[in-house]
Amino acid sequence: MAETLERAHAAENEAVQPNRPDMAFPSAIPPEELDRLTDDIVAALKTVYDPEIPADIYELGLIYKVEIDDDRFATIDMTLTAPACPVAGEMPGWVETAVSAVNGLSGARVNMVFDPPWDQSRMSDEARVALDMW
Repeated sequence: MAETLERAHAAENEAVQPNRPDMAFPSAIPPEELDRLTDDIVAALKTVYDPEIPADIYELGLIYKVEIDDDRFATIDMTLTAPACPVAGEMPGWVETAVSAVNGLSGARVNMVFDPPWDQSRMSDEARVALDMW
């Protein structure tokens, strides 16, 4: 069973990432590896872009939750900017492929969720700059 843990750097990341998704990991993972996995998962998520928006899905705030079970399998809850997004059928596969490539994970699965609905307040400052939405 997976349990949610706060990263040691949470306050530090809050300034940069105010809408950071819940990151859940089993308590059996050593803290150093937890930090590395967390950083690597976030880096993988930042490689996935909606082709119509020049900001990655992580900075857009589309990732709501990441959970890793005892078998090191990642489950990701994510949403879309709009339910009728033209790449809605493909984007979960892109995310699964990117996160599955993280060293130390056995795989990944994406759950599409629409509650709560996405809105612009979930975007990071980096996404706001990229989209000129100040």
